[in-house]
Amino acid sequence: MRLSNVLHLGVKELRSLSRDPLLFALILFAFTVSVYTAATAMPETLHEVPIAIVDEDQSPLSGRIAGAFYPPYFQPPTLIAHSEMDPRLDAGLDTFALVIPPEFQRDLLAGRRPQLQLNVDATRVSQAFTGSGYVQAIVSGEVEEFLRRHRAGAAAPVELALRNRFNPALRQGWFGAIAEVVSNVTMIAIILAGAALIREREHGTIEHLLVMPVTPAEIMVSKIWAMGLVVFVAVAFSLTVVVEGWLGVPVAGSIGLFLLGAALHIFACTTLGIFLATVARSMPQFGLLLILTMLPMQTLSGGMTPRESMPELVQQLMLVAPTTHYIALSEAILFRGAEFSMVWPQLLALVVIGVALFLLSLGQFRKSLA
Repeated sequence: MRLSNVLHLGVKELRSLSRDPLLFALILFAFTVSVYTAATAMPETLHEVPIAIVDEDQSPLSGRIAGAFYPPYFQPPTLIAHSEMDPRLDAGLDTFALVIPPEFQRDLLAGRRPQLQLNVDATRVSQAFTGSGYVQAIVSGEVEEFLRRHRAGAAAPVELALRNRFNPALRQGWFGAIAEVVSNVTMIAIILAGAALIREREHGTIEHLLVMPVTPAEIMVSKIWAMGLVVFVAVAFSLTVVVEGWLGVPVAGSIGLFLLGAALHIFACTTLGIFLATVARSMPQFGLLLILTMLPMQTLSGGMTPRESMPELVQQLMLVAPTTHYIALSEAILFRGAEFSMVWPQLLALVVIGVALFLLSLGQFRKSLA
């Protein structure tokens, strides 16, 4: 293997990628807009939910209930008339509409059990399910404090002191941004390497390379370092500029150590992409194989759900996937500030898996050329 051939072939791959606007747009989207969206879109929690209140009682208690809804869970409530409630719900202006009936405070003080009506836009399923409980708890708390004339809290026999490490404010956006970066590394590395090889075959340039004094190993290594370099630069840019700069998410550990693990993972994923490209004969086939490969790797590697909650057999089988070790070391470094002495087993596993995939892909690549 001659390094000059590898260098020139890799430069050719970079030039070819620069002329592909769709792949370039995919890389840019995956490490900027996609990361921002994952950090700011939190459908499972309430955030600035619009609520309207129909106050037909106009009493101190109804005003107290209306004042209990405030950010960050709810927007300041909009006081509307009863005739406006249905049109606003139909138009999607409000997710919740709370109706306080006339003489609500008087009936409550008289010992009766008046009812409040809560209208919910159930098309927003996650917010409707969670928000109904929030509204009920807020209204019940305000009514109870109004009847007691003071804020009374039941003293618990044992007090639990909570200490939230790594994310004291429990901001889900911190985890969402970093998890999206980690997830996109795998997807983009496989796509770029596989697409580079299939593009050669579809354009007929793979035959041109074979008549030149280059070996299959040189062709494969050139695609690995060129596409790996693109993904590596994109990851470093996304973590430092988008995550830390734009979103303001703190990184607990060493970025250099994380990038070392990312480089090893990119090596393993690019070789896997080349292997899939040698099996597939066209880009549609490669896309189907990518789906069958990515879904188990992303779902069962511990990025979405803890590996401890999976069957023991699945945990052992997923140890051969590079994503399992990459997600473990990424979470340890970026979230918990782990050092090299703590993550070296994952780094070693990535090296072993990467070399094994490289040898397997090289053998399959030579066979496909023959």
